[in-house]
Amino acid sequence: MKNIKTSICWGVALALATPFLVSAQTKPLQVSGVYPHLATFNEGWPKTEEQKKKGGQGFENGIGAITPWAGQLWMVTYSPHEPHGSADKLYSLDKDLNVTIHPESIGGTPANRMIHRESNQLITSSYFIDDKGKVRTIPFSVMPGRMTATARHLTDPENMVYFYDMEGMLYEVNVHTLAVNKLFHKPVPGWHGKGAYTAQGKLVVANNGEEAVFKITKDMLQAGNLPQNNEEKGVLASWDGKKWEIVERRQFTDVTGPGGIYGSPGNKTPLWSIGWDKRSVILKLLDNGQWYTYRLPKAAHTYDHRGGWYTEWPRIREVGNGKILMDMHAMMYDFPKTFSRANSGGIAPLNTHLRYIPDFCNWNNQIVIATDETTVLENPLAGRAQSNLWFGQWNDLKTWGSPTGWGGPWEKDAVKANIPSDPYLINGFDNRLLHLLADKQTTVTLQIDQKGNNNWKDYKKINLEANNYQYFLLPAGLKATWIRFKTDKDCIATAFMHFSGKPHSSNPALFKSLADITDNSEINANLIRPANFNKNLQVLQVPENKYTEIDEKLATVNNTADSSAQILRLGKLTKGYAVDDASVIVKDATGTFRLPKGSGAYETFAYRDKREIESERFMLNITGTFYEVGRESGFIALRPVTTHNKKIVDFCTWRGLLVFSGTKKDAKPDGQYFGNEANGLWYGGVDDMWKMGKAVGVGSVWKNSSIKKGEISLPYLMTGYDRKKVSLTANKPVKITLEVDFDLTGFHHYKTFTLTPGKSVEYEFPVGFSAHWVRAITDNDCMATVTFNYQ
Repeated sequence: MKNIKTSICWGVALALATPFLVSAQTKPLQVSGVYPHLATFNEGWPKTEEQKKKGGQGFENGIGAITPWAGQLWMVTYSPHEPHGSADKLYSLDKDLNVTIHPESIGGTPANRMIHRESNQLITSSYFIDDKGKVRTIPFSVMPGRMTATARHLTDPENMVYFYDMEGMLYEVNVHTLAVNKLFHKPVPGWHGKGAYTAQGKLVVANNGEEAVFKITKDMLQAGNLPQNNEEKGVLASWDGKKWEIVERRQFTDVTGPGGIYGSPGNKTPLWSIGWDKRSVILKLLDNGQWYTYRLPKAAHTYDHRGGWYTEWPRIREVGNGKILMDMHAMMYDFPKTFSRANSGGIAPLNTHLRYIPDFCNWNNQIVIATDETTVLENPLAGRAQSNLWFGQWNDLKTWGSPTGWGGPWEKDAVKANIPSDPYLINGFDNRLLHLLADKQTTVTLQIDQKGNNNWKDYKKINLEANNYQYFLLPAGLKATWIRFKTDKDCIATAFMHFSGKPHSSNPALFKSLADITDNSEINANLIRPANFNKNLQVLQVPENKYTEIDEKLATVNNTADSSAQILRLGKLTKGYAVDDASVIVKDATGTFRLPKGSGAYETFAYRDKREIESERFMLNITGTFYEVGRESGFIALRPVTTHNKKIVDFCTWRGLLVFSGTKKDAKPDGQYFGNEANGLWYGGVDDMWKMGKAVGVGSVWKNSSIKKGEISLPYLMTGYDRKKVSLTANKPVKITLEVDFDLTGFHHYKTFTLTPGKSVEYEFPVGFSAHWVRAITDNDCMATVTFNYQ
């Protein structure tokens, strides 16, 4: 084995006969749980700007699977669509964070990992790794595909395993000889395979999308059909060795159980799968041969897409100390290992997060989280794709965003009288708001399961008039795990909830090197960009127009080629929003919307307002507030993250770190700030953003505006804010009605205010009330002001 005492350089020629080992520094640099030297890159990325880019090679560099094995941490990376291999690698880390790049690497798009008990092997991607760390590989010429899951065999588990591919191919492989037998090419509908697991005499597979890779017809399938409506996307299906069955035609990801990566410990052990539809997150349970459905909130809409592309392998997995962590749609949960039909209690939310997470585990007494971070898919500001690992403890996860989310069991659904909805989680959230609507007069009964033992009790009855929206705040003292609903008439009904927690705690000391917007001191107004032809961070000092680069030790690199022209061409600061007297206005294909307005000083301050920092997720930085926006979900589904009120000129992710420019010239190194008075930058983890403080703001839908009778204002953002007030004035006797959109499907009457000329009406929303958007409408011509104050 060859030792190279140098900075890390991922990727080697496959012709090497021995593993390539890179030693970490004696005490490797760590910032906010991230070790910059561990960043992964794809070596297939073009080395010159003119070189042709081929396929998906290097457009994305996610870390698909991480597994503790043979005294080391093993991981595989992936490019977007490489069923026949790529320059992505198989890596292993020792306890001192020395990295080995294995010459058996064949790349591809893998995220599978399983430990086969009987042969004592780790199986990840197409690699079989014994307990001494010896690697054997099945070449793509023998078993092509994007391997998404490996599962125990139904009839010969001692000697065989199943491989499930993202396009739907199912193989069986002999763990000793590595002989491959292809069982099915496309047995069930749905695309973008994500999970497979064996339990209770069934192999269960999950697809989370509906964007076809190749053309199929019904006769090609063993079960199911092509989509019959807009809701049929993805699939959860099972095979007993003879017959395929469709469990549910929805988008599903992980399939697992209490045995986790080792497989089911017994034939009666429960099986779990997580997925989603337009309403909420779905948790499926297979217990004693029967399927059951539970529902949980979404914390973000950035994962919603019919292709499933923006939901990379959410997991339910053990992370040490008897804890199981579940991650789905940007929310992490404490998940009980005992989850079953008789005992569904114990699920509790931990946080909401920004990090895009394909896998996580426990290793070396730490929780390790893999990422799919900086891509170049639609992100020219990033020179090349890269990702990294995060290391921390269970309690660190609680310092990320407080648990907030939305969803429900019904969204304009045809509901049968006296048939209960799926159970919906309410445990662990501080504020729980229920939005209700039905197309005819009906009584809705709220039922609760207090302990998660399937013992349901009537809690409250709410009478609904036809098409008359109502909301109900569950009392803080109500202790229950699940809630469900039933109506006394057949109807079209909506039951949709908004949850919020105590605002996340700010930590100003982390950000003391960043200048406040009201600070008159000089700052490092730098443009920053991950380089494309090396692995450094490019820095262009503005207005000095001086170019430098930063290496993995966060130190300045001298004598580099000047890439100033490239940064200026790709990274010019432009403003993609508008500001008027009332508020901020943003517009995209999903509509035109208003957001709170920050300090007026931002109107004369040059800074970047939009950039992708996690794969397929953009961050808006507008007048002192960061918002998360999905590539497909757009502005209509954005969520606020934090109000920072800093002079942040530019921001990006690089080597797994979140990087801000806009530091004070006289800043001193403090564990987050590195550099000097010329190119000093702030570094941290992406979920450090929550520690900048909760989102706040003030803005209006109308401000001394001339309004016509029946005129409707633009929607104004409401979700994600804590204490909310509104002030209304008009120059004539008028009635102004506020309407709310809680599920992104339309607006409903909330409250009407009667205004007297010259008198302001002040209204404070109930604590815990939340909708995604609010708007105003007047019953007469007038000059009006409607201002929202979020504190």
